[in-house]
Amino acid sequence: MSAHSHDIEEGLSFLPRFDAAGLVTCVATDAATGDVLMVAHMNDAALRKTIATGEAWYFSRSRKALWRKGETSGQTQRVIEIRTDCDQDAIWIRVEQIGAACHTGRRSCFYRKVEAEGEGAKLVLVDAARWFDPAEVYKT
Repeated sequence: MSAHSHDIEEGLSFLPRFDAAGLVTCVATDAATGDVLMVAHMNDAALRKTIATGEAWYFSRSRKALWRKGETSGQTQRVIEIRTDCDQDAIWIRVEQIGAACHTGRRSCFYRKVEAEGEGAKLVLVDAARWFDPAEVYKT
């Protein structure tokens, strides 16, 4: 193990490893229940804002823009704890989710279960109740 990888894996310096696009994957879970709410990406600015404000900030790959969770929908995430994995290329935030996490209006983005079907697979809805109507919240 090189000195640099030792610092990343065992040291106490926060040295996030962004990918070639300047992003790091972030998993958000409900601090109270442990449920996975969403997976998104952060660039350096989003990560810094999240740390500084205690609110979840992400980078939208489709819009190529920084966004604060809930800025449009009101469905915010107050950060309880931020962790990084062993090689600091992924972030885990434990949050207090206010309302729904998913832009589809559901509590979690993980509202479909994969089940085997013959030689393939199918999706089955689980915990799929909508907490809000996205058409009403995200009017253009």
